[in-house]
Amino acid sequence: MTARDLQEHDGQWTRAKSFDTFCPVGPVISTNIDYKNLEITTKVNNKIRQNSNTNNMIFSPPELVKYISNIMTLKQGDLIATGTPPGVGQLNCGDTVTITIEEIGTLKNTVRGE
Repeated sequence: MTARDLQEHDGQWTRAKSFDTFCPVGPVISTNIDYKNLEITTKVNNKIRQNSNTNNMIFSPPELVKYISNIMTLKQGDLIATGTPPGVGQLNCGDTVTITIEEIGTLKNTVRGE
């Protein structure tokens, strides 16, 4: 999740990506998966907004781990946010976002406001 209005205002991404509920994960983490060719689909209110494949990632997971581990210590259970394909667009309070990654599963959340 990104609050694009704040991203544009601040000129960087820290605040725009750091609100409570902006990084939904779980309830479990899948391991030992061949990441090279998995379908990724995001739906908002059951309409496809993103449809891609992990083979389209700019940097592979091993490249990301190598780069990040040169900066900080990674420990078992750490998560690395890789971003998503383009296309979700604006979300509104009450929208249901469903993300499915082949062989991993589906995560479904409803956008809520303050």
